[in-house]
Amino acid sequence: MSFILSRALAVFVLVGASTLAAVSFVPARADTVPQTAKAIETTNKDDVSSFHLDNGLEVVVIPDHRAPVVTHMMWYHVGSADEEPGKSGIAHFFEHLMFKATKTYPAGEFSRKVAEIGGQENAFTSYDYTAFYQQVAPSALEMVMTYEADRMENLILNDDVVKTERDVVLEERRSRTDSNPSALLAEEVNATLYQNHPYRMPVIGWLHEMQQLNLKDALAFYVKYYTPNNATLVVSGDVDLATVKALAEKTYGKVPRRAEPGKRERPQEPEQNTKRTVSLADPRVSQPSFQKMWLAPSYTSAKPGEAEALDLLSEILGGSNRSRIYQSLVITDGTAASAGAYYQGGSLDTGSFGVYGSPRGTATLTEVEAGIDAQIASIIKDGVTEDELEKARNRFLKSVIFARDSQAGMARIYGSTLSTGQTIQDIQEWPDRIRAVKVQDIQTVAQRYLVDSRSVTSYLMPEDGKPDQKSDKEPAEAQQPEAPAEGAVQ
Repeated sequence: MSFILSRALAVFVLVGASTLAAVSFVPARADTVPQTAKAIETTNKDDVSSFHLDNGLEVVVIPDHRAPVVTHMMWYHVGSADEEPGKSGIAHFFEHLMFKATKTYPAGEFSRKVAEIGGQENAFTSYDYTAFYQQVAPSALEMVMTYEADRMENLILNDDVVKTERDVVLEERRSRTDSNPSALLAEEVNATLYQNHPYRMPVIGWLHEMQQLNLKDALAFYVKYYTPNNATLVVSGDVDLATVKALAEKTYGKVPRRAEPGKRERPQEPEQNTKRTVSLADPRVSQPSFQKMWLAPSYTSAKPGEAEALDLLSEILGGSNRSRIYQSLVITDGTAASAGAYYQGGSLDTGSFGVYGSPRGTATLTEVEAGIDAQIASIIKDGVTEDELEKARNRFLKSVIFARDSQAGMARIYGSTLSTGQTIQDIQEWPDRIRAVKVQDIQTVAQRYLVDSRSVTSYLMPEDGKPDQKSDKEPAEAQQPEAPAEGAVQ
């Protein structure tokens, strides 16, 4: 999945503030993106503006006057990968607490005001950032800025509030993760793929550590990270720079910077030299599935051109129904009910590359895995053709163009990118860098990163199932496995 597309879609599925513990990390296929009319080049580089307030808050303005709607998104540069050891889940937990009372307004008033005018709101936490957004009419922009600025500074917390909301997130974990075999396996895979980096920890947190989160933890987290100099505000839609700047200075400009979070230095991954396997058999599983993953550099950590080549490799290998894996296993052989590949390169640190598949009829996971391995081996040995690359590139860019034809999608793209160490220029030059990828670049990244002896393979099976056991069922609807990177929870 693409750098741009994954950022736009990873959080787009979140639909209600603080109501879900986790969302599926399954990558959306490029050919499922809604098709509209605008092209990526129609977003003129001069249309996107940015400035900083005196307190350090970065503000990005993306005018889009096609509809009288504004998307207002506040991105804090802190996620679950920034948590202290033993405090897993505090980032997501604190996202919930931000909806409580402030010195100025009672709990729930902000949400009620947005609902009264027919607006929408949401919030989500990922490994690298926490974001809050509202989508309202332009006339309500000052209102949401006022409320958002207020809770950045004036949140009121006490033991009763913390205990009540902690019980809520504990129940979310039980209902969304502990009762879901796919989510449980995804956690184990993540903890195996990342041996040292905090991406190995679930965004929602480990249950035993979540149970210990307290008022002191919450207040310390608030003071350190929820400061304007650790945030980016993105306003997209029917607005102009002058209006947004005036409102930002009037509201957010009054919030003092109260901490210096410092550079985001995290433990990094050692060299990996083993092939690992994780399996889960559970009676709740009706359709077995397989997934193989590798560490791969993200857009922030990759050498020039590598991330773009990995993006296109994922498209050629298994990004759509035109890909090698899909055509071979689903269309020609008929051994797979679903199969594909994805690249998750939108993180601040090391990302991942994965392939997946689920058998059809009497086929086995072993047969599906062998078929996918054969396609990977073919690219490693012989590369891809010019025609194959060009068609994949066109499909890829087309899908990204459609994903960007949304003011909310644009706000997500800019917010998540700027929260993970990249720039506005990186976003605007990305299509040209995709066009610069050559055939040899695809083969090179496949040879460098898709090394079987450094992979993590996972199997999700019915009770007492085995990867080479034939299934006696034809799935009504095959499910892709959970992918562990770039996830978000509410």
